[in-house]
Amino acid sequence: MTGTSLPPADNFSSDDEASSAGGRPVVHPDPSQAMPTSSKARAKRRIAALEEELEMMRQERGGKQRKMTLYVAQGRAIRRLVVLYHSLEDLVAENDRRYEFHSSTESTAEQNRLQRGYIELARTLPWLHEKLGELDHEDSEDMGADAAHGDDTSTLKELVAAWVNQEFRPTPLIKPHDKHSRGFVSDICGKLLCPAEWDWSQDSVKAGIRDRTTEYIISENSWPLFVYENYQVNSNDLEEGFLKSRLLVLAFKAVFTSPSSARETDGDGNGADIIENNRRARRKSDQTKVKMCVASIINMRKVTPRAIAYITCQVRFALSSVSSWRTIDGDFDYEAFWCNIVDFFEDVPGPVVRRKIDKLLEWWTRKIFGTNHREDLTPEVVSYVRECTS
Repeated sequence: MTGTSLPPADNFSSDDEASSAGGRPVVHPDPSQAMPTSSKARAKRRIAALEEELEMMRQERGGKQRKMTLYVAQGRAIRRLVVLYHSLEDLVAENDRRYEFHSSTESTAEQNRLQRGYIELARTLPWLHEKLGELDHEDSEDMGADAAHGDDTSTLKELVAAWVNQEFRPTPLIKPHDKHSRGFVSDICGKLLCPAEWDWSQDSVKAGIRDRTTEYIISENSWPLFVYENYQVNSNDLEEGFLKSRLLVLAFKAVFTSPSSARETDGDGNGADIIENNRRARRKSDQTKVKMCVASIINMRKVTPRAIAYITCQVRFALSSVSSWRTIDGDFDYEAFWCNIVDFFEDVPGPVVRRKIDKLLEWWTRKIFGTNHREDLTPEVVSYVRECTS
């Protein structure tokens, strides 16, 4: 039986042309064994594939953005809780140095401070060590920490002025948006900034400070009066009332638990549980979006030394006449001042001083978070209590 030979494929100008013999499509032989298809159909399939790929990219980007939103929200606490000036790279590098060389090399005071900072970082952001390598360099550079620092500076600029006006009623009142009338030009700001060992009420002290004479140098080596309880100092015991001022407590609450919570500073931890109230408000809210406070975002339930140091620097800057943040203000070094406060808490000479420091931190935690100790009720503690009462 003799078969009819088919014409060669190159006799057809396009695979879209359908020749028919007896009403049936002609099959075009192809060495690649590919079956002929419509270019429109292929285009539709490519578009569908591209749309699917685009949707996957959107989902991946959305997931990454949600992760970055969480990372940045928590990373904003780095300046507040860990280091005021150093970068994340400095902390990681110091930890790596110790890991590689173990204890074979001596460490400076700054290196020890950095390492304690790395430990605090790991405690504050436990996910960071694992995720740091997955983040882009720009994302991991400061994790929103510098922006948070700037936001706090702007917020406290107005709030500190309002608090000083309310508590001291100076004449003239401190302007909330103007810093040129603050600092040692202002009688009340000058009093609060004056080193505690000097008496601001003496005209010679005021004149010496304002004229910046060598006898009255304002540096980070003296504690300003605003850090003391009731803004008074016991010349025989400079640690009495140290870091217990109402101004510091107000500023701490404004930054970590919201400006509105700063209204509750009286008493000794008998106020509302800000963190729990914030959590319940978010649970009950269906339509209104309730903003999480900083302490809730990072699950902060106790006041830490570096948080106190951060707030103290912020309040000092808010009282000063300098309009934009800088490390050096005349003879005053903010970085060194921050280090002095951190070392006061962390570089403790012995157990007696350690107990005093612990009591001071307990006082701070009661002031900020109240007397609720539910976070301390671990299963071990509950089990122990049950055994004792059974």
